[in-house]
Amino acid sequence: MTISDTRARRPVITLLVVCQSTIGLIFGGIGLFLPLIRSDLGLSFTEAGTLAAASNLTYALMQVPSGYLADRFTPRRLFVIGLVGMNLLAALFAVLHSYPLLLIDQALAGFFRALVFTPGMLLMTELFPPGRRATAMGLYVVGGFSSNILLSAVGPLLVGPLGWRLLFILFACSGLLALALYRFLAGPAPERPRTDPVRFAELPGLIRQRIVQLTGVIQFTRLAVAQGFTFWLPTYLVVDRGQSLASAGLVAAVASAISAPVNYLGGYLSDRINRPLLVIGGSLAVLTVGLSLLTYAPGMAGLLGVVALISVAIQVYFGPLFALPLQVLGDRNAGLISGFGNFCANLGSFVFVYALGVVKDVTGSFRAGYLSLAALCVVALLATWLTRPLVHRAASDSAFGSAPS
Repeated sequence: MTISDTRARRPVITLLVVCQSTIGLIFGGIGLFLPLIRSDLGLSFTEAGTLAAASNLTYALMQVPSGYLADRFTPRRLFVIGLVGMNLLAALFAVLHSYPLLLIDQALAGFFRALVFTPGMLLMTELFPPGRRATAMGLYVVGGFSSNILLSAVGPLLVGPLGWRLLFILFACSGLLALALYRFLAGPAPERPRTDPVRFAELPGLIRQRIVQLTGVIQFTRLAVAQGFTFWLPTYLVVDRGQSLASAGLVAAVASAISAPVNYLGGYLSDRINRPLLVIGGSLAVLTVGLSLLTYAPGMAGLLGVVALISVAIQVYFGPLFALPLQVLGDRNAGLISGFGNFCANLGSFVFVYALGVVKDVTGSFRAGYLSLAALCVVALLATWLTRPLVHRAASDSAFGSAPS
């Protein structure tokens, strides 16, 4: 595929990003409006955290099956099924009043959300030349940050007259409309070349690969930090810092506005300089510093500076991290490898989104939770350092004409 082919497909690429962004509206909406949802339902911080944790748990458990199905069947079919299910459950979330039913709704939402992520990422990489894989992966998740900017900036203004329930119905309708437009412009799914069928039994062998294990540790950290920080940030600002919901939304919007472009640029930079470990390690070092300083920052000016620092690095290494094991092992099991990596990531999200709520209930502060995320970044930095010989060996094999195993 040439660069001109990619340019001709820009409308389809744009709508693929927009479809992904509707997931950001739904999940981000729960985090932004959590103070109102807690008040309406009378939830503790721990119970509120389980709304996100339930979704993240089923989402994590479905990552490997989703990646396997994407390797075996058409990614587009899974993508469409996942988006339809996710948006219908978002509409249902808006009309439920029982906490147990909301918990079930979110658990099911995680199942369908899993059918969107890996298949959608494969659809995106198919629209780019092979040498721009990290760029494509970084661009794929820009939609989530872009929708968070809009949500955080406009949501607090609309939630007063409309209420959070009506907003979730509007999110669901916009997601279904974007999906319909994507299907119309994308046309029929292209025929996939016939290869040896991917077998689920290959997964244990893949997991034994050291590169998969080490990137799994980094993935666990990546989403633990990203979701733990962003999901609880509005609540932290309102409860611990005494800010209004509108002010908290504005801070969250600024954070997303910073994260969106650097997420894409991280993948682009990694492809251009061919130094994915530099991008990954540098991001983790910045996150370690930022998370350590977050709850100690004096005043709103200091806090905004730390939030900006974290936002620069929080997802900039997304594309390079997903591309790294494929660079070493090859593309044949791309769905399984990416699915396992995202399983580790969402396991981290499940643990730490829930844990930060528990820490708040037990200690009365988010400080210990955010410091634990900083410590986790140090562990991921060590895992990044340990991948160096594996990546260098793969590069040497490629230079001498050896195919990845």
